[in-house]
Amino acid sequence: MAALTYFTGPMNCGKSTLALQVDYTEASAGRRGLLFTCFDRGGQAVISSRIGLSATAIEVTPTFDFWAHVTEELTSGHRVDYLVCDEAQFYTEAQVDDLSRIVDELDIDASCFGILTDFRTELFPGSRRLVELADRIEMLQARPRCWCGARATHNARIVNGVMVVEGDQIAIGDMDAGAVVRYEVLCRRHHRLRMPSKLGGVDLTPDPLPFDDAPA
Repeated sequence: MAALTYFTGPMNCGKSTLALQVDYTEASAGRRGLLFTCFDRGGQAVISSRIGLSATAIEVTPTFDFWAHVTEELTSGHRVDYLVCDEAQFYTEAQVDDLSRIVDELDIDASCFGILTDFRTELFPGSRRLVELADRIEMLQARPRCWCGARATHNARIVNGVMVVEGDQIAIGDMDAGAVVRYEVLCRRHHRLRMPSKLGGVDLTPDPLPFDDAPA
C-alpha cells in the first residue's frame, strides 16, 4: 500500500543525499519514478547534495499541478511507481494535498524531503501540511552540530555576516562562508542568542589536508 512519507531535519543532515539514494534504490528494483525539486541551491530542475551527488528533476513552481502531471504520465502510457520530492518545505499546501491524493487514489508512493522550520523558527507552509497529512514522519539520523558541539536543531540566516530573524521566508543561499546570504545550523540556545560561529570565535573553514600544499 502506497504511503506519503516526510523525511525531515535541519539543514546539513543529508536530506537531498537520501532523496537521491531512495531514487537509486527504487530504480535498481526496476521501478520508475519521477523526481521533483524547488529552489535547489544547485539551480533549477536539479536535486543536488553537498557531498557532490546530483540528478535532473522537475522544477516545482507555485502553479505546478502534481495531479495533472502524474495523471498525464499515466494516460500517456508511462509507468509511475514512486515520487521523490525534494525541498518540499517550499511546496504550497495545495500541492501537498495533491501528493496525498496521488498516494490515496493512484497508489503511488510519495517520499518528501525538507526542513520543518525557517530561519525565524516558524514552520514552512509545505512542511506544516506534510506534518498534518503524512502517513509517516522520519527524522533523519545524520545529526549536524552547532559550532559549540551541541546538537544543531535550528537554521540561521546570515546576511553580510550578521544573523537576521526578520525578512522574506525564502532567500536562496548556501553554507559557504563567503556568500552574501548564507545559512548555518545552530543549537536552540545560540539561535536564541543570535550567536553564529563567528560571534562565538569559531572558524568553521575546514583545515587543509596534509597533502594540499604538497608539490605536484
